[in-house]
Amino acid sequence: MKNLWLLYTAASALVFASAPQQGSAAAERPNIIVIMSDDVGFSDVGSYGGEIETPNLDKLAGEGVRFTQFYNVARCCPSRASLLTGLYPHQAGIGHMLTQTGNPGYTDRLSTDSMTMAEVLKQSGYSTYMVGKWHVARAISPNGSKVSWPMQRGFQKYYGIITGASSYYDPATLCRGNKFITVENDPEYKPDNYYFTDAITDNAIKFVDEHQKEAPDKPFFMYMAYTAAHWPLHAPAEEIAKQKGKYDAGYESVRQARFEKMKKLGIVSQDLQWSPTVGDWSAVENKPWEARTMETYAAMITRMDTGIGRVVEKLKADDLLSNTLIMYMQDNGGCAETIGRENRDDYPNDLKPMGPDDLQKKIWPPMQTRDGRPVKTGTDVMAGAADTYNSYGENWANVSDTPFRQYKHYTHEGGIATPLIVHWPGGVPDKLDNSLVREPGHLIDVMATVVDAAGTSYPQTYNGNRIAPLAGVSLLPLLQADKFDRGAPIFWEHESNRAVRDGKWKIVTLGMGPWELYDMDKDRAEMNNLAEQHPDIVKTMASQWDEWAKKNDVLPLGTWEKDRDGGHAEDEDEDVTTTTVFQLKAGDTLEGSERPPLAGREIRVVAKVDEWGDQGVIISQGGSLFGYALYSIDGKPAFAFRNEGKLYSIQSETALETGVKARISAELKMDGTMSLRIAKTKGKDRLSNVPGGISQTPQEGLTVGNDPAGQVGEYADDFKFNGKIRGVVVRVSDQDKPFPPPFKK
Repeated sequence: MKNLWLLYTAASALVFASAPQQGSAAAERPNIIVIMSDDVGFSDVGSYGGEIETPNLDKLAGEGVRFTQFYNVARCCPSRASLLTGLYPHQAGIGHMLTQTGNPGYTDRLSTDSMTMAEVLKQSGYSTYMVGKWHVARAISPNGSKVSWPMQRGFQKYYGIITGASSYYDPATLCRGNKFITVENDPEYKPDNYYFTDAITDNAIKFVDEHQKEAPDKPFFMYMAYTAAHWPLHAPAEEIAKQKGKYDAGYESVRQARFEKMKKLGIVSQDLQWSPTVGDWSAVENKPWEARTMETYAAMITRMDTGIGRVVEKLKADDLLSNTLIMYMQDNGGCAETIGRENRDDYPNDLKPMGPDDLQKKIWPPMQTRDGRPVKTGTDVMAGAADTYNSYGENWANVSDTPFRQYKHYTHEGGIATPLIVHWPGGVPDKLDNSLVREPGHLIDVMATVVDAAGTSYPQTYNGNRIAPLAGVSLLPLLQADKFDRGAPIFWEHESNRAVRDGKWKIVTLGMGPWELYDMDKDRAEMNNLAEQHPDIVKTMASQWDEWAKKNDVLPLGTWEKDRDGGHAEDEDEDVTTTTVFQLKAGDTLEGSERPPLAGREIRVVAKVDEWGDQGVIISQGGSLFGYALYSIDGKPAFAFRNEGKLYSIQSETALETGVKARISAELKMDGTMSLRIAKTKGKDRLSNVPGGISQTPQEGLTVGNDPAGQVGEYADDFKFNGKIRGVVVRVSDQDKPFPPPFKK
């Protein structure tokens, strides 16, 4: 095996040595549209094997080029960071989700030593537009800093959402330019029936129209970041109806048909040993509901495809299509997350409609529709409408990822394999129409390709900062049937899942587990681990990963979780404190890196109340996925926490008298033991044992006196405390360690 790592730095620096410079006439420079879909699996699109109807993407593929071994970074935020900057996600500051860790590879925004495609192309004379999901900056208050928003990172016009997920009928963090808006008060876009996928398409067409009027002599760059088909499963009823019955036969039947079609199309080899099907359709109790989740998922993709077709027709009508480079790809594999699949029966019946200017603040339940209905989850509701919130789960994700193993989050093929469809009539020879490219590629290559196609150069400095050299290489030679030499292996790390791809060889881990080795020419589904047969190859490639990780802010391994919300990672032999203490008063809030880290930690909360209230939250941190809350229901103290959306709670059997002083203590231990103690009351502590603690620090912040960011407990709205809080002390233990005994109260 060729050891290409030594060529990496030189190759990155020389990527554009032969690229034409900025002086090319605008008429000869292509318009560029980069399209990314969300949580869509490798085999979902028709031209990659899927039964889902995607005629417009299929037509682009038939008139263009398809890559069969193209890769993303396994998760929404890191993939978008790589796509936008041409760097590995850690180099761009987003190795995980949007949290500060003290490590420059794991922060809450794009780094200042990176440039986005919009920034590079804008300097080169392009007009720059974006529609859709940003998700490379934290969603903040309307009056907060917008330093990392699209308009501040090179885009001249923007319509979309800052956060990573939202209702398709009433998106949270919806923006036009730099301003939060609602679907009702947007002065420029007022459809009869709002649906976010359609809104992305409509505003993309709107921007093309405006470009033709305002800057017709300039080329344009458009980044279209659809949220389809990320949960929640929302789609218009007429679109879902088209899918009726397609999934009634279950997982294995659909998966088998896809696999056969993929082999016929040449996407995978004829003799590939595919991975086992996950899920037994015969054991599914509510088959109509389960089939409906996949029907809705398919409808979301079909609606997106229709929108892409409308954009293509607009380009054709304006005589722009022949000189427009279109690239379509996906941010990760199928999503096995189970958001919204749990049943509930405690929905509030006193909700009120939201006003035109009331921002939707929730990205998952408990939440409400704009007209005042509770949003429902689980098997009690069929997916699709505005008052539902579901995901399609692991079994259908396995179908989406046919024929591969694993899903979003993981660096096995099921998590990182994506289609790449390239359509450029004026730049790709006709002889390559409907051809397949089998060379491995990666999102880091998109920036290099775009810069190369635009005939510009990549800067060394920007806004006074030295810019990191591109990690990727231009794919333009592959689009012109020319020689191609990648010059370096491809690397991954996400949530400690790691991988290296070098030629036909790939090593990969599940988390901190051992390296596995696969021959990708023969075993793309990663079914036959060759690590024991070829320890020398594993050792060489693992060494390559180590060197890459040292140079790209990946280490120490586990930083994404261990210290993601609190300072620099500590060396193992240092004498670190085992507790962190937060002393708070009524009205206090903690956001971002200031809030307590919760992942894998014991939690103790002590609240002193001068006047007890019969309703309301004393302290809350997190929301409906992860977090904890201490509160009063009908005068009874209660303590609750959520992990991966599941709610666990305990409550006092007796109510305290309104207006009295009280001292309430609550604890969540490593083994899942919950306790609730009321000072100076008789009887034992309220105790409960549940499966473990909180596995992830929530994105939502901490508040004292209410719960505005996303309800942890079973209460409505922000549930303000109607008593008088003197103070609250929160203690969290060190990662994966209990509090040291004894604990002095």
